[in-house]
Amino acid sequence: MACSFPDARAPGRGGLDRLRRASALAASALVAACGPGEEPPGRSAGALAAAPVPAIAAAVVAEPRDGGAAGEAEPRDGGAAGEVGPAATREALRPGRGDKLASIAMRTFVYAAPERRAAKLGYLRAGTIVERAAAPSGDDGCPGGWYAVHPRGFVCVGRGASLELGHDVVAATPAGPRRGEPYPYRYVVSRKPPPHLYVRLPSEAEQRRVEGRPRGQGTPAWARRDEALLGEPDPLTPFFASRRDLPKPFGAAEKVRFPAHRGRARADSAFGLISTFAWTGRRFGLTTELDLIPIDRTSAVTPTAMRGVEVKTEGTPAFVMHHGVRTLKPDASGKLRPDGWAPRRSGWVLTGKTAAGGAYVETDAGAWIPASALRVARLGRDFWGHAARGRKWIDISIERQMLVAYEGTRPVFATLVSTGRGELGDPATTSATVQGTFFIREKHVTATMDGDDLSETSVDLRDVPYVQYFHNSYALHGVYWHDAFGKVRSSGCVNLAPADAAWLFEWTDPPVPEGWHAAFNDKGGTLVFIHA
Repeated sequence: MACSFPDARAPGRGGLDRLRRASALAASALVAACGPGEEPPGRSAGALAAAPVPAIAAAVVAEPRDGGAAGEAEPRDGGAAGEVGPAATREALRPGRGDKLASIAMRTFVYAAPERRAAKLGYLRAGTIVERAAAPSGDDGCPGGWYAVHPRGFVCVGRGASLELGHDVVAATPAGPRRGEPYPYRYVVSRKPPPHLYVRLPSEAEQRRVEGRPRGQGTPAWARRDEALLGEPDPLTPFFASRRDLPKPFGAAEKVRFPAHRGRARADSAFGLISTFAWTGRRFGLTTELDLIPIDRTSAVTPTAMRGVEVKTEGTPAFVMHHGVRTLKPDASGKLRPDGWAPRRSGWVLTGKTAAGGAYVETDAGAWIPASALRVARLGRDFWGHAARGRKWIDISIERQMLVAYEGTRPVFATLVSTGRGELGDPATTSATVQGTFFIREKHVTATMDGDDLSETSVDLRDVPYVQYFHNSYALHGVYWHDAFGKVRSSGCVNLAPADAAWLFEWTDPPVPEGWHAAFNDKGGTLVFIHA
C-alpha cells in the first residue's frame, strides 16, 4: 500500500507517416544530448542554446556544422504564415527571441522530441507562460505545431497549449504557485456539507437559489480566524469583474454543469487556492481547476511551526521531543545556568561535547540541552560510494522518524518525518513505508492525491505540495492536513512539514525548471535510502 497520485504520464499516441517521422527524428537531435538518458531534465539550459539545430525535412536549408554561413534561398511560393522557410535561421527554432506560449491544460507535457512517442521531460500547469521558439519544429501528430520551449523540450500547440497569451484560461489564472514558499497556495478544507463549485462570481440571487438558505448575521470566531490565516482578499481582475464563466483547463474534471455551478465538491476534500476575492459580502476562493468556492463553507489550514535544521558546522543533528525543555549556558565560573527554552521539535546541531556525565550536550549555538530530551540522528553509512564521489543522498530512519540529507559524507539538513502507519511491516499488506535504496524519478510542485488520510474518509486532497516520487506510488511530500511529524501517520509515503518539503524539493535532482510544474527522469535523480 502507498499514498496514491493520478498517473501524470499516460503515454499519448498520434498517427505517423514516413515524411513526418523523418522530420521529427531530425528535429529531435536538438535535445538528444540533453535527453533523460544523459542527465535529469531541466538541468542545462545552456546545453540547449549551444546545440546545433538540424534542418527540418523539406523546410530548412542545411547549415554547415562548422558555423559557416547558411545557403540563401527564396521562400517557397504559397508558404503558410509561421512556416519555417529555406531562409530561416537556426535561431528561429530556439527559444529566447521573446516569443511565448501558454499552458491551457492541467498538464501540458514537454517532450524530448517533437513527437508524442518521445520521452516526457515534465509538464506545465494551466495558466503558465513560457518562452518558445519563433517557429515550429514540425507538426508530427500535432497540427498546431511542435515548439521548442525554454530550457529544453517541445510542446504541442493544441488542446494543451496556445500561442494566444490572452486565452481565457490564462486570463482566469491570475497567479501560479508560490514555489519555494512552504505553502505554494493558500489551503482550505471543506466543511460539511462541502462547498458548491461556482462557474463565476455568483449574484446574491444565484447564491440563494443554489445554496437554499440565507446567510447568518455577524462573523463567527472561526470565520475571523480564517480571515487572518488567508490574509487580505486579492483585487478583482477584469476577467472576474466581468462575471464571465470560468473555462475548464483541458484535463480538469467537469462531471456536471448547471447554469451557475458545477455541483458540490466531494466530501472531505481540500483545496489549494490561487486567489481569493471579496464579493457580495462573502469571500470566494479560486481553485487550481478554475472553480470558485465560498470560503465560509471551508476551514483554512493552520500552518505548522515544524522546521528542520540546516547543518552548517560539523556535528550531529538532533530534535527536542518534549515540552518545557530549558537551555543552559555556562556562567563565569563554568557552571551551567538556565538561559532559555528549547521549543518542542526544534532542531539543533550537537558538537559532541557533554557535561555532568553526559546528562547535558552542547549545541553549535552555544546552548546546552538535556540529553534525555533529544532524539539524535544516527548518521548514515555510504553503501553505494555516493559519499566518496561527493554526491547528494537522503537517509530516512523509520524507527527514529527522521530524515537526514547528505552531500558526500557531510549532513547538510535534517528533519522529523511521518512514515507509514504500518511501521516496519510488509508494505504489500500494510500501510508501512517501503524500505530499500531508490532514486527520485519524478518531482511535482503540487499534485492531487487520494491515499493519505486527512480523516478516515478523506479521498480528495488537492495540490499536495512538493511531491517527489522515488518508487512506484511512494513519494516524499509536504502535508497540510496533519502536524504529527516525528510519529508514524501516513499510508506509506514519507510526510514532511511543508517548509522542509520545499527545501528538499529545490535541493534534490532532477531539478524542475523555472515555470515548469514537474520534471521526470526515469534514470533516477537523488538517492533515497529507507531503513529501520
